[in-house]
Amino acid sequence: MGIVHFIGAGPGDKELITLKGYRLLQQADVVIYAGSLVNPELLEYCKKDCEIHNSAHMDLDEIIDVMEVSVKAGKEVVRLQTGDFSIYGSIREQVEEMKKRNISFDCVPGVSSFLGAASQLGVEYTVPEVSQSVIITRMEGRTPVPARESLRSYAQHRTSMVIFLSVLGIEKVVEELIAGGYPEDTPVAVVYKATWADEKKLIGTLRDIAGQVKVSNITKTALIMVGDFLGEEFYYSKLYDRGFSHEYR
Repeated sequence: MGIVHFIGAGPGDKELITLKGYRLLQQADVVIYAGSLVNPELLEYCKKDCEIHNSAHMDLDEIIDVMEVSVKAGKEVVRLQTGDFSIYGSIREQVEEMKKRNISFDCVPGVSSFLGAASQLGVEYTVPEVSQSVIITRMEGRTPVPARESLRSYAQHRTSMVIFLSVLGIEKVVEELIAGGYPEDTPVAVVYKATWADEKKLIGTLRDIAGQVKVSNITKTALIMVGDFLGEEFYYSKLYDRGFSHEYR
């Protein structure tokens, strides 16, 4: 019997897959990749006779069927998903169906796009005395969001926030964040396709970011990053402070 390896492909740049993910992708007999989101250049790592399926054209049953047939034939299968599959990766539904059919699997984490976006901007979400927490969320769309997790309710904390899958409704996002407690001059960044060759970065505030997004015609595949961690105010951490002792110093 073969096995299915769930692999986080990284945020876009083909070199940002992990070494373990890269090795498994090279060895795979079958690859099912999220074609609407995963950089197709990653498929260059596959061997020539690898069987490749684009899950953008498949429903859940079709995906699981390919996995089951392949595993029973003793093949190694890679389910290649964007970023890290633990965030908006739809992995749970696949795992539950696999369990019903006794399909073996393991998971190899990846670099999430919210980490890729921060690296491209050279920022840290957890700036000492500015913010020590990060909220990862999305605005309600075709997929509902529990009322207790609304942008407005989260905004009252005024901590670092990363908003997925919501750039199409940027005006509503801004409205909810301001209504919840963020001042209009709160720094905002919108990063389109972080780490891809055609990446775009917009920097502004809640006051002007929606206009920038509209002018740039960004409607999908972008993160909205909000909070004072993007601002000019910062404080040095204690980790390397000469007057701060710890276990190693």
